[in-house]
Amino acid sequence: MAQTPSNMLPLGTIAPDFNLKDTNATDFKTFEDCKGEKGTVVIFICNHCPFVHHVMEEVIRVVNDYRVQGIGFVAISSNDVVKYPQDAPELMTEFAFENGFEFPYLYDETQEVAKAYNAACTPDFYLFDNRDKLVYRGQLDDSRPGNGIPLSGSDLRSAIDGVVMNRSINPDQKPSIGCNIKWK
Repeated sequence: MAQTPSNMLPLGTIAPDFNLKDTNATDFKTFEDCKGEKGTVVIFICNHCPFVHHVMEEVIRVVNDYRVQGIGFVAISSNDVVKYPQDAPELMTEFAFENGFEFPYLYDETQEVAKAYNAACTPDFYLFDNRDKLVYRGQLDDSRPGNGIPLSGSDLRSAIDGVVMNRSINPDQKPSIGCNIKWK
């Protein structure tokens, strides 16, 4: 199982906009459509990655804990579906349903959005404040498939708490580790 780290987009970067097909609906969504009143989490995932499967239960808990506190969530898949047909949009819809997504799961067919975010792996987490400035990027927590560390979401939760409570966020952040994005 390949282990690719996040590229760590510079803190303070303004959220790159997008206009992508929502595989959970029949429309397209922009960053503005997905953002929350207090902040926004953008997650790059895919259907088949074992790192994504490992964290999904905790990701759903984080979403459910914080969306009621004004945090918006959106997941994006940017993988090449010609070489990786298991990541095709119709299977993204199934994956979202099976995992109980109550947030958009967008398909980045051109991979331009992944490039704009400098995304490298799945899962890759980005947290923007209410001014759309990047305040956190990196891992959910220290848990990885097979390392025996229980999922807690501690790194992402700590950053979201900082946004929700208007506190400073530790700039010393660990990259996520996962499968590389499958580039065309």
